[in-house]
This record gives sequence, structure tokens and C-alpha cells, in this order.
Amino acid sequence: MKLLLYLLLTGHLFAVTLHLTTPSNPSRLNPILATDAGSSEVAGFIFSALVKYDKDAKEIIGDLASSYEFENNSTLIFHLRRDVKWHDGAPFSAKDVLFTYNLINAPQVVSPYTSTFKEVQSVEVIDPYQLKVTYKKPYFKALEIWMMGILPEHILKDENDIMNSSFNTEPVGTGPYRLKTLEFSKNIELSAFEHYYEHRPYIDTITFHVIADPMTRFLMLKSLQIDIGALEAMQLERQLNSAFHKAFKIIEETAFSYTYLGFNLRHQKFKDPRVRQALSLALDRQELVDILFLGHAAICRGPFLPGGPSFNRDVPLPEFNPKRAKKLLKEAGYDASNPLHFEIATSNSNSIRPYAAQIIQHQLKKIGVDVTLRVMEWQAFLNMVVFPREFDTVLLGWSLSLSPDPYLLWHSDSDKVGGFNFIGYHNEEVDTLIETMQGIVERDALAQIQQEIFAKIVADDPYLFLFIPNSIMAVNRNIKPVEPALSGIWHNYIDWKIE
Repeated sequence: MKLLLYLLLTGHLFAVTLHLTTPSNPSRLNPILATDAGSSEVAGFIFSALVKYDKDAKEIIGDLASSYEFENNSTLIFHLRRDVKWHDGAPFSAKDVLFTYNLINAPQVVSPYTSTFKEVQSVEVIDPYQLKVTYKKPYFKALEIWMMGILPEHILKDENDIMNSSFNTEPVGTGPYRLKTLEFSKNIELSAFEHYYEHRPYIDTITFHVIADPMTRFLMLKSLQIDIGALEAMQLERQLNSAFHKAFKIIEETAFSYTYLGFNLRHQKFKDPRVRQALSLALDRQELVDILFLGHAAICRGPFLPGGPSFNRDVPLPEFNPKRAKKLLKEAGYDASNPLHFEIATSNSNSIRPYAAQIIQHQLKKIGVDVTLRVMEWQAFLNMVVFPREFDTVLLGWSLSLSPDPYLLWHSDSDKVGGFNFIGYHNEEVDTLIETMQGIVERDALAQIQQEIFAKIVADDPYLFLFIPNSIMAVNRNIKPVEPALSGIWHNYIDWKIE
């Protein structure tokens, strides 16, 4: 009778389930091996990291760590929580962190995190709840690299082949949810972890329905079989009725990605800054936003996340001035008798970009620029165009990070085979700033330098920054409290209840 009363008072008599979808089966539910979106998403509920961003993505706060401190610019001390348990009941300790670090760097392990730990000199266990990390030199991502999930030493210490371990489909973490069932191509079910260190999540079960077809996912959302789902602008504007809006709250936020037109700066015509500036002035980016997204996007100002600490608010929106664009082209030697001609190459893997290329082609024609288009399958596009640098311009996109590393895209040293600076951008001042920021650990000073990098890159027009689509989410109105923030809607999901 007492148990029944407890269940009634706590709301656990009837299990509450949150229904979600995922487009593919997770390959490995192991946080240091998860490279596909499906695996990363599900593993994020199962495992915890040492640190995480706060709601507004302005500060890095403790997760498995109760606190941290820099002993000096290259030594970081983590103080770990003492109330953390693994899903099997074993206690969490500093040994688990050291084990995870060693595993990431083991020669037999292929992990996307290996390169992020290249600046770590040593990890030392001081006691069960204190850890010292020493870096080779001050490193601006000293904290961010510890945002990956930590693994259990007591389960994996004798595992000889972690890449093919049964642990990857039978994970044990410290996160708010534990894996209950994994039915490939059907359902993945997670159950609330009773002993989660913050508190037991109020939603008992999270069920991921594996649905590859986007239209099927949309129809399931419309029929109320799914509680949270992504929407396209056309779906939001033209394919939903009042009953849907009564059942779902629409949450629209800036997506963590942008689309750009990148110049091959090795070509003589694009070495002239007047040509790049003229092409930027000729683009009506608002028209792109209105046609492609029905207004559900923003004009992109530059390479870092709007609203984030690296974003330079003093950099204005790109100007639309076709009259001045024609004047600059004429100064650069291009007119009706000698028109500028180039090709835009892109991939059909993104449904929007081929249409964006057509609009850009039409807009540039108005100032006398002759543009041809080449649309290719994704892998062929990468292997035949991007990596060999066989292009005039490419229409592509990048993800936006809360802690960007401009070295990968904008430093001269990244203009190499396999590097992501495939447009061939070189600016000594930007290189110096990037090298300087690599050694800064103080957050405000780091943001100041990143904002300066932002402004200098935008002034050079190596890319024509085009648009940032909005992320449009439909959320069941019975789920409360959902609080949109720069870090997304999931920052407080353990507090959600379904009424």
C-alpha cells in the first residue's frame, strides 16, 4: 500500500514516454566512437561528460566535475562529484576519466576525439575525486575537449577489441537514461536512471523510432505519434492545420550551420578583391532567404555562430548594391564586351543548394556576370571537385560551433592536401591571430581575438556568406517546461514533464 501511494505521489504508477525519431540505426553507442548523428544523439542521453555549456552557452560548467580551476595557464584541476554512479551501481571516480583518456589515445582505437587531445601532456589521478591535466602549452580548448562522454573502467579494462565490443550496443553510462532495448531498424528505448546524480528524470522512457524516410517522419508527427520533430519551412507554412498548432508549440531558433559560396583564390580573377566585393554586393541575400526558406532563415554575416561569444556584432549585414557592383567590376576590367565568367559547383545531397545556385546565377546575370552550374552527387563532388581543388567556386556549408577553431578553415597551414582551407585563403594577420588564440585560456580575452578574426575574414570576402537556416521544431504542448536557449531546447530535459 505504501509503494502504491509513493508511485501515485511521484507520478510513476503509469510510465510516461517521450516519442522521438532518428533517421538511422546507431552504429556504436559509445561516446568516444560515435561518429554518426544517430549514435551521438542516443549516446548523449546515456553518458555524461566532465563539463558542459550552461543554458545560454556563455559559461562552461561542471557536469561529472563539481568544479574546476586552472593552477596555471597549462595545468587544469578537476574536482569530481562524489555522488555519481554508473548504471550498474558501481561508483564513478577519477580512474574512469584516466581510463577514457588512455583509451582514446590507444593505437588500436579509431576515435574522432584523438586529435582533440593532441595538446595534452599528461592526465594524473590525484585522488578518487581529483584529476590533474597538464597541457604541453596553454590551449584555448583545454576545457572543451572534456565535453565527451566518460567510459567505465571496471567494465572495459579487460576488453581487447573496443572497436567491436558488445559494449557498443550494450552501453553502461552515468547519464540520465540507460539503454533498455535496442531493436535495429525499429525502436531504441531508454529508461530513466533512478540514481542519476542531479535527479531522476521525470519522463520515464524515451523511445526513438528508426524512420529513414523524412516524409514518413513528418506524417508521424502530424498524426501525433511523435512528440518532438523537425519541420521544413514549406511544411510549416503550407502543410499544417489548426489542429496541429493546437497540439504542438513551434520553436524556431538559429541553426548551427551556414551556407557560403567559396572562391578558389588561386585563380587570377578571384585574387582581385574588387571582383569578390562586387559579387558580394550583387547578391540579394534576403531574396535567397525569402524564396528558399519563406523567410525562416537569417542572412549570414560571417563564420561564427550568431549570439555566441565569438560573433562580432559590429560587423554589419552584407550590403546589396548592384550599381556599385557593376562599377567595381568595370574597374577590375569586366564589362559587356569582356564579361566575368565562372562556374558554381555544388552537390545535390542538400536539397536547397542547387536551387540557391540557380537564384545566384539569376542575380549575377543582372550585373552582366555569366555563371554556369555544375550539380553533382556528394561523393563525386568531394573527390573530383573539392579535394583536388578543381573548381572556380563551390556552394557548400559548415557547421557552426559554440567554440570555433578557425585554424581548420582559415589558417594558411590548412591549405594543404586533405585540409579544409581548400579555397586557398592566406592572410598573415589572421594567421597570427589564430596562433595567438590557440594559447589563451581566459574566456573573455579569447572571445575578443575571435571577434577580430571574424571581422578580418569578412572584410576579405574569401567566402560570400549567404544564409543561416532556422531550426524549426514542433514540440508537444503537453511537455513542460521547454525553455529555448542558445544551447538548444534540451538543456533542461531531465526537468521535463508530460502533462
